[in-house]
Amino acid sequence: MSAVQKAGTAKFRKVKHAWFGKLLNTCEVLIMAELVQYYGTGRRKTAIARVFLRPGSGEFKVNGKAFDEYFVTPSQRIAAKRPLVSTDSAATFNVLANVNGGGVSGQADAVRLGITRALMEFNTELRKQLKAEGMVTRDPRAKERKKYGQKGARKRFQFSKR
Repeated sequence: MSAVQKAGTAKFRKVKHAWFGKLLNTCEVLIMAELVQYYGTGRRKTAIARVFLRPGSGEFKVNGKAFDEYFVTPSQRIAAKRPLVSTDSAATFNVLANVNGGGVSGQADAVRLGITRALMEFNTELRKQLKAEGMVTRDPRAKERKKYGQKGARKRFQFSKR
């Protein structure tokens, strides 16, 4: 049973939908309005975050867990919520983040960039404010590769003169 059928006694009016360019019932238009979400991808080191912002009460879930349960340290929590706090939109969106790869600290920064990109998709005027705080730019720092003939990326084996 579809949501339109569940509405039952709702008054139906024909409305021309802006995106689809066809006539829809008002109930169908309302259901589509509830499904609005804004998406942003964030990356940091090897962590990748897919972030969805949905209009709501401020609920924050990361990989199906509560925000405070997933990000344990205060620095991780501050880093992840920074774009929402700086734009005063923490209570207006529900955040759903799927994160994989890297460590928890890199994941927090990946979520931060994902939220920033989703907020810019929601309102492009926020870009100037977020850019001023340095949240729009991806942090390019990553682990340098180990070179052959050396112990690590920069460290050499012990030199022996004879």
